[in-house]
Amino acid sequence: MHLYSGTTLDFVEDSTHNRIAEKISDNFQAHYRYRPGQSEVASWRNSLRSMADVVRTGDFFDHGIVVELQLPLSSRRLDCMVTGTDAGGKPEAVIVELKQWETAGPSWVDDCVSTFVGGRSRDVLHPSRQVGNYERYLLDVHSTFSEGRVGLASCAYLHNMNRAGASTVLDDVFRPLMQRSPVFIADQVDDLVGYLDANVGGGSGAEVLDAVVRGGYRPHKRLLDHVATMIDNDPVFVLLDDQQVAFNAVLAKVRARQLATTPSVILVRGGPGTGKSVIAVNLVAELARQGLVVHHATGSKAFTETLRKRLGNRAGALFKYFNNFTTAEPGEFDVLICDEAHRIRLTSNHRFTRAAQRSDRTQIDELVQSAKVSVFFIDDLQVVRPGEVGSSTLIRQGADDNDAEWSEFELETQFRCGGSDSYIRWVANTLDLDRTPDVMWNTGEEFDFDVVDSVEELEALIRAKAAEGHTARLAAGYCWPWSNPTPDGLLVPDVKVGDWSMPWNAKPDAGRLAPGIPKANFWASDPAGIEQVGCVYTAQGFEYDYAGVIFGRDLVYRPRDGWVGQPEHSHDSVVKKSARRDPAGFTRMVQHTYRVLLTRGMRGCYVYFQDDTTRDFFLSRMERPRR
Repeated sequence: MHLYSGTTLDFVEDSTHNRIAEKISDNFQAHYRYRPGQSEVASWRNSLRSMADVVRTGDFFDHGIVVELQLPLSSRRLDCMVTGTDAGGKPEAVIVELKQWETAGPSWVDDCVSTFVGGRSRDVLHPSRQVGNYERYLLDVHSTFSEGRVGLASCAYLHNMNRAGASTVLDDVFRPLMQRSPVFIADQVDDLVGYLDANVGGGSGAEVLDAVVRGGYRPHKRLLDHVATMIDNDPVFVLLDDQQVAFNAVLAKVRARQLATTPSVILVRGGPGTGKSVIAVNLVAELARQGLVVHHATGSKAFTETLRKRLGNRAGALFKYFNNFTTAEPGEFDVLICDEAHRIRLTSNHRFTRAAQRSDRTQIDELVQSAKVSVFFIDDLQVVRPGEVGSSTLIRQGADDNDAEWSEFELETQFRCGGSDSYIRWVANTLDLDRTPDVMWNTGEEFDFDVVDSVEELEALIRAKAAEGHTARLAAGYCWPWSNPTPDGLLVPDVKVGDWSMPWNAKPDAGRLAPGIPKANFWASDPAGIEQVGCVYTAQGFEYDYAGVIFGRDLVYRPRDGWVGQPEHSHDSVVKKSARRDPAGFTRMVQHTYRVLLTRGMRGCYVYFQDDTTRDFFLSRMERPRR
């Protein structure tokens, strides 16, 4: 999908007569079914006028141009692409990222600068890194470029930035990025013209443009091989015991169904620590190695972004979100691996989806229909937000509704919590989420679980474990406000218990953060995360050696009533709002929340309870080993 394409001659004509932004706006409304904001329209008008000046200066009038080209299977759109041929007559295209920035400052985040965007100063990718990533993505997944029919280059044009404001952007630290994807500022029009001339100066761009807009989504074998190699070389993704058995079983099923004419669904169920995500990532590696078009998808931004960071930007092309498949054709992919499937939502609509653009199509239908085989990894007791409807029942129903053959596997062996199945079952039993025989917890077990008397003692234990070389984190129920960072990027110590306080992890949309503070997505994996308290949304899907949990007053135990949800003590606005229409549902979601937090630890978990009666109930379920 794109919002404008044609010859460069028409493009200059439309820009000169102030028609370009209106044409793009009309196409935007036709596609998205709502009008773009005035700021976006103004941005098109200003940036594309500057681009038209470049085309005019270079006499690039025998070329093609496409504006706002959507990256395949992504919500991202390229600003501009010019097509033509090089001096030898080879078809070529150049991506031009257009920026209206006037200045930018330094950032402590790798490959980033800071600039004022969206009402605040933010850390954003250096333009060369941003446009270079777009180039790499298209070379890997867009058939016109991945098959070598058209060459591709990229650059950025900061048409409002003069020398005084460009010192950070042009700093030598970014030289390796700029050597691949150069940056041009306001007084470098001639240099930009020279770059375009070297790549597409031969003209004859109309046929090249047609090949670009007609190209389809197809990950190239070199990308699939790269992803497989990255996963194979990472010791975190080694399969053990039951995981290998489940991996082999699912792989055999996938192979058997590739020639089927109807979709297939495979459901893999398992509790915390059974290795669902390890199996999922290894399936991506093996299926990619075999040349199958495979994607991994979740509903968790923190989990997906951490995987992308661990495997590298290029491998990230295969790691998507559940709502990325709204436009996928039926059976477009060989295999879709759906991890954390309990986070599937009713539809792919979200709070920013305009009313006219909302779809009645269910998300489970989108996922099942997009692939020949879809594999769902799920823990039915991890739904922690209203709107998350993922369950084994939903997936089975989704398979039936789409006439898909389905099969099911159960993971049992525990690789977290000291390998203690009994601890996982005890937590579920104690929280009244499952009836298991594990009523009492024997503190003599290898897994180190204990209740502490103060939050200061809890923090000291977690820091001591980190000092010994273990990974350790503090997390809490969502029982305190969550402030935006201060103007200098520092976090506010919102989590307060008596005289003790500590900040939450950074908000996902926090903007620019002070040096040393990890972004929300990386709280669980960045060592600096120990300086903040994590919430369930940044902890879910991750594990660390030792978990410290602050058990708040949003969930308490009362001897006569059992578990009682207390929404007046919750600061999770979405979950709290649900309590008005469904008090029992609120209680169940908070029970799930604490089950998640209490089962993140590989070696141990320590808990501080704000409510004394709740603490005493947990203690009554613990027994010391006999001497």
